[in-house]
Amino acid sequence: MTDAQALLQRAVALRDEQDTAGALEAILGAAKLAPGDANVALGVAQVSFEAGLPAADLYARAAELAPHRIDLQRSRATALGAEGRQGEGEALLENLLTANPAWIDGHRCLCAMRATAGEADFARSFALAVAREPENFGLRMAWFHVLATAKAWEAASGVIMAAETALGERQASLLGKLFIASESGERTDDPALFDGVDHVQDVGLDLARVRHFLRGGQVERARDVCSRHMGTPSMRAFWPYLSLAWRLLGDRRADWLDGGMRHVRSFDLDFTPEELAELAAMLRGLHTMQQPYHEQSVRGGTQTERPLLLRIDPVIARARSKIEGAVRAYIDELPEPDPAHPLLAAPRGRFLFAGSWSVRLRPAGFHAVHTHPMGWISSALYVTVPAMDALGAPPAGRLQFGAPPPELGLPLEPYGEVMPRPGRLALFPSTMWHGTVPFDDGERMTIAFDVVPHPKV
Repeated sequence: MTDAQALLQRAVALRDEQDTAGALEAILGAAKLAPGDANVALGVAQVSFEAGLPAADLYARAAELAPHRIDLQRSRATALGAEGRQGEGEALLENLLTANPAWIDGHRCLCAMRATAGEADFARSFALAVAREPENFGLRMAWFHVLATAKAWEAASGVIMAAETALGERQASLLGKLFIASESGERTDDPALFDGVDHVQDVGLDLARVRHFLRGGQVERARDVCSRHMGTPSMRAFWPYLSLAWRLLGDRRADWLDGGMRHVRSFDLDFTPEELAELAAMLRGLHTMQQPYHEQSVRGGTQTERPLLLRIDPVIARARSKIEGAVRAYIDELPEPDPAHPLLAAPRGRFLFAGSWSVRLRPAGFHAVHTHPMGWISSALYVTVPAMDALGAPPAGRLQFGAPPPELGLPLEPYGEVMPRPGRLALFPSTMWHGTVPFDDGERMTIAFDVVPHPKV
């Protein structure tokens, strides 16, 4: 093994441990020894991006050394957008899609860039590609999924109709039509909507089934669909819905699962007003998008993209240290282990951040009710909050737990709430429904993250 390869492996190991500074030092050392190595160049770009450093030109260098890897150009476009070079990123993807019209990941990236810039016709690249490859059914369905995620029901339905007119009905288009019929409200009350696809086993379809059954009062059917995922990795997505079914059915296991507010904790971290002001100023500089991604819970605000708590910035490092202390206390104070419980079964040694970001809400902004199926423990650290006289009437601005998504129309009330204040960190199970109430005026800015057990515990 060469010295460059050894440093590359060291950088990978340190990155896996979320030691960004150490990983950056190692990968830059490897680059000095092997400037023409494509894997090393990619490592420099990836670690630099995660560290919060300029990375677009580094991805360009990696792409030069590995011209067959079109995915590196996608990463380059994302980095260009993160660096305020939105137009360059869009132009790069447009040119690549002209040469590779079936590149679905490129379309998704370009659609996301345009959507977060506030463009109404964010998915137009798909139309050009389908005109060139009209027989590509997968391309048409990818277009549908982008529109459906944005809840652009009429446009999504039009894409499916055109696909079936050109290529005939297929299972994917049938499922897409059922999804639209249920989620758009067109056939919410049809109890037999999904009966014709009982033979299809698919996690995404099962989630659509569960939501439809809950909306239509078929609570037992919803419970049974959730239960058949018990013991599988996909169960993380179904625990929240099983909680709703159990609550509606009066099943005592709902309390075993959620425990009301039992597993929700608040920590007032020891930030000084000056430290919070410095943190807020730094975070504002990262909120460069105009709109959130369609798949996010943010309404009336923006969310940052890079892994926030991995940045090599002393202001972030200070916040991360305080956060890690509170997470450690939360884990150490959990009740006795329970091998069947999604929160209490996990090992309680070291932990990692599965994702970290900042959200900045404008007046009337809020978070739609949601959960975090990729996490174990989730969070909200309040950096700025509106003044009390700007919030509006209670419970304006508060973080609520246990209320179901309103579009399901279920008669369930929240378990409780957390009142935001600067420096307050709320920690809670990732499987628990949570959302916020809109506020009248001011700014609410948070740091949020998901925690997972370290895989090497």
